[in-house]
Amino acid sequence: MQPIAGYVVAKVIDSGHSNFKKGDLVWGVAGWEEYSIINAPEALFKIQHTDVPLSYHLANLGMAGMTAYVGFYEICAPKKGEYVFVSAASGAVGQLVGQFAKLSGCYVVGSAGTKEKVDLLKNKYGFDEAFNYKEEQDLNAALKRYFPNGIDIYYENVGGKMLEAVLSNMRLNGRISVCGMISQYNIEQEEGVRNLFLLVTKRLRMQGFIVGDYYHMYPKYMEMVVPLIKQGKVCYMEDVVEGIENAPAALVGLFSGKNVGKQVVVVASD
Repeated sequence: MQPIAGYVVAKVIDSGHSNFKKGDLVWGVAGWEEYSIINAPEALFKIQHTDVPLSYHLANLGMAGMTAYVGFYEICAPKKGEYVFVSAASGAVGQLVGQFAKLSGCYVVGSAGTKEKVDLLKNKYGFDEAFNYKEEQDLNAALKRYFPNGIDIYYENVGGKMLEAVLSNMRLNGRISVCGMISQYNIEQEEGVRNLFLLVTKRLRMQGFIVGDYYHMYPKYMEMVVPLIKQGKVCYMEDVVEGIENAPAALVGLFSGKNVGKQVVVVASD
């Protein structure tokens, strides 16, 4: 039986690989366990920036940050003044997409599932507007309220009814970056989207992606984001759980929106 695998920050305690030595700090994929044997060390990234919290390499300096960067900049190619919508906007990726959108001179609105998260989007992450999708009887009407001129860029994290509503509110030549569809992961019958022909009539581009295909761009991303973090222009929030024994409950909580920001489990503190 193999442990569940996930992204980790770890310290090398012994190494037979020329790129890593004892004491190095790394991030990458390993097991949910206190000690791991890594047979594919080329998939690990050596941590160079130790003047920021190490957990950031699980988040804004790691997979979540790269996901936000690729999906927003590489796939959506934002232009100053465009209208951007981010679903699941207070999550590990969404909070970064919104901040990148503001830094690009865009108008950005996010959706989340609690008043606390909506307040964070507007007051901490700098979104122009945000709304609680659970309080909206009509998602289409809600989007028309926040985007009377339509949406240029949609960063997709939810799927289902939200995607259908967004398609009705996209502008001509809009772009949709499909990062995930969390509303569809744990339901017996997946929801259909009934208005996909709008992709044709509105000349929309909708593209899914896997961040692992873009890790060759990691140095470029770090060059951009590290100064922004140190200057306080990009902020980040984590939801920290102590103890590996609490990891399963933390994972399950993701699917009901219990976390605020990146869910992190502290296995051991150095």
